[in-house]
Amino acid sequence: MTRVQIRGVTKTFEGHGRRGAPITAVDDVSIDIASGEIHAVIGYSGAGKSTLIRLINGLETVTAGSILVGDIDIAGLGERALRPVRGGIGMIFQQFNLLRSRTALGNIEYPLEVAGMPKAKRRARATELLSFVGLSGKENAYPEQLSGGQRQRVGIARALATNPGVLLADEATSALDPETSSEVLDLLKRVNREFGITIILITHEMEVVRRIADRVTVMENGRAIEQGDTYDVFAAPVAEVTKRFVQTALPNKPDEALLAAIKARGRGRLVTISFTDEGEVDQPIIFTTLGKHGVTGSIEGGGVTQVGERIFGQVTLEIIGEPQAVDAAIADLRAHTTIEEL
Repeated sequence: MTRVQIRGVTKTFEGHGRRGAPITAVDDVSIDIASGEIHAVIGYSGAGKSTLIRLINGLETVTAGSILVGDIDIAGLGERALRPVRGGIGMIFQQFNLLRSRTALGNIEYPLEVAGMPKAKRRARATELLSFVGLSGKENAYPEQLSGGQRQRVGIARALATNPGVLLADEATSALDPETSSEVLDLLKRVNREFGITIILITHEMEVVRRIADRVTVMENGRAIEQGDTYDVFAAPVAEVTKRFVQTALPNKPDEALLAAIKARGRGRLVTISFTDEGEVDQPIIFTTLGKHGVTGSIEGGGVTQVGERIFGQVTLEIIGEPQAVDAAIADLRAHTTIEEL
């Protein structure tokens, strides 16, 4: 298992902006990724997340700061010194990046061949990994004979060939359909669980984060604007961009058109109430509290989902009753959980 420490990292590209002005793609980012952790870095296009992953594997050099992979600071290392470090970093790509002229087995063998492993040993290792990712019988298939999910499984097996301590996944599921994406995420969880490999996911999909990440860093305009345990970020996002991401994986609130229609009816006040597997408030208590104050609630949206191994839910209610009673009910609920008035 390998710890990754990103400390005050900045990457500026010279002469790429308007009129040749420099562009800072990564701006003073610090992330501490524990050994054996699955850490997601999420952001919209242009946030700097893909540049960050290229810094971690040494494909780009940092302008300032340090990146420790284990005990080695790769910032400033020359190409020769980087080679053995890269041997401990596996890489999974969005478009698979398989060699079309090689079979599935040949693709997995390739990094071992480059490392100088004898043919018999690398063939045995590749066969073992092909079985691990569920592709026994596909040894002689070429990439064009495989589905997208199968190609990504080969890519994962290839990334594991050299027994890396860190696995980098750059938008590893964004080219796949939802069912296949789910299967690949399950495989990555298994890789993490069985091998103890530290996994760093680069993604723009909060659903990926919800499914498998232990911790998450949200990036915007090159900066890390929010970090924390995935569950905590889902339950109480702070930055506006984080709130937008969370809502894509928790479709629990009515959309703007429906909200406007509900408000136009003018029957009551709209609130979204969050509840967790450790909180004091669940759905029965919500309605008991409303009844205690003599008000009623009309459910306008809501749902329960799983974040990692834990449960998180939200319900959007139109609370109807006398204004003072509604105020009292909302205050009572607010004392126990998070309420957002819409």
